[in-house]
Amino acid sequence: MALETGVAVPAAQSDHLPIGRSKKARRAYGFDEVALVPGRVTVNPEEIDISTMLGGHRLDIPILASAMDGSVDVAFAIAMGKLGGLAVLNLDGVQTRYEDPTEVLQRIADAPPEEINVLIQEIYREPVKDELIARRVQEIKAGGVLAAVSTIPQRAAQRAPVIAEAGGDLIFVQGTVLTARHISKAYKQLSFKELTDSCPVPIVVGNCVDYDTALELMEEGISGILVGVGPGAACTTRGVLGVGVPQVTATSDVAAARNDYWQRSGRYVPVITDGGMRIGGDVCKAFACGADAVMIGSIFAATVEAAGHGFHWGMATPDPNLPRGTRIKVGTRATLAEVMVGPAHVDDGSQNLSGAIRSCMGVCGARTIGEFQEVEMVIAPAIVSEGKQAQTAQRVGMGAKG
Repeated sequence: MALETGVAVPAAQSDHLPIGRSKKARRAYGFDEVALVPGRVTVNPEEIDISTMLGGHRLDIPILASAMDGSVDVAFAIAMGKLGGLAVLNLDGVQTRYEDPTEVLQRIADAPPEEINVLIQEIYREPVKDELIARRVQEIKAGGVLAAVSTIPQRAAQRAPVIAEAGGDLIFVQGTVLTARHISKAYKQLSFKELTDSCPVPIVVGNCVDYDTALELMEEGISGILVGVGPGAACTTRGVLGVGVPQVTATSDVAAARNDYWQRSGRYVPVITDGGMRIGGDVCKAFACGADAVMIGSIFAATVEAAGHGFHWGMATPDPNLPRGTRIKVGTRATLAEVMVGPAHVDDGSQNLSGAIRSCMGVCGARTIGEFQEVEMVIAPAIVSEGKQAQTAQRVGMGAKG
C-alpha cells in the first residue's frame, strides 16, 4: 500500500494484464464464472455440520439476513433466529425513526417508480431515536434470539453503549467501504480499536473487498468482517461510483487475510460474504471461496414475513446527496422457513438454502464449513449455460430470470 495517499498499489503485478499502455489490471471473478469440483469422497448430507461461530455465538445455519428495511423488522429477526440464522436490524432505518413504521413501509411499497427516491429521502429525514434503538433490541431479545443491529460508522461510538445496555449481542458497523485508516480534516475518524476495546458487544465491520484493508481491520480487534461493495440486487454503487470487486475474488482475498492473521495472532475473524447471491449455488460458491457465513437481502425480502410488502431497497438508497440504491420489486415467493430449511417448492435454487449447502458439501466431501473452504474450484464461465438451452428458451429452472 502507498501509505502517503492510501491508494492501493500492488507490490507485484505478475498476475496483472494490460488494459492500456499505462495501466494493468487483475482479473476478478463473479459467481457465474466459477464452479466447484466434486470430491473424491462424498458425505451423507445429514451427517454434515453447517454451523458457524460469530462473535462467540453459534449459528446453526450460517446465513444472515442483511440490515435492509424491506426485509428485517423485529418479528422477522425473531423468526430468523428461531430457524437457526441471524437477521440484522438497521438502526438507521425506519424501525428506529418511527414508533410504528407500518404506514411508511406501505407508502414506500405503494409509490410509483418516478416518485420513490424523493419519497424515501423524505421518510428517512425523520431522526433516529435512542429510545427506539434500545426498545428494538429489547423486543428482539424478548423473542428468545440473538439481537444483531447495524449502524453507520459516524454513530457507532455513540450508539454502542445504548445497544450494550439494552442487551444487544452483535453490532455491525457498515458503510459502502470501511477502512482502518480514514483521512479527514473535517471530523474525527472512528477508531475501531477504541470501539472494540471499550464495547462489551462484539463488533462486525464492513464492507471490504481486498486483502490489505481486511488485514488492517482485523488488527483493530473486530469480531467479523463483511465482504462486498455494490453486489446487492438493490444497490447501485457500482453504477454510481464505478467501484467494486466481484464477490468470488473479493471473498477469496479477504479470506486469505483472515488465514494469515489467524496464523500470526491465533485469533480467528469470520468472513461474511455480503450480497450478490441469488440462489443456493451462489451461496455454496461463497463458502468454497472462504466465507464462514453469508449475508443475503433480496431473497429474504421476497418472503411472507418480510417488512417491505414485496419490495427491496438498499441501505444507501435514502442518501440525501447521492443515493446509491434503488427500490426493486421482488414479490412474495415463499415463507422464511421455506427459504431457510425447505421444503423447496421451486426448482431455481432460491429456497431451502441450508439444504443446498448440506447437499453441496456432501458432493464435495466436506463435513464442516472449514473443510468446505478447501474444496477445489475451476474457472468455468459456461457453467450456467452449458446444455441449458431448453431451460433458457422456456424460462424455467436455470433459465428463469429472477
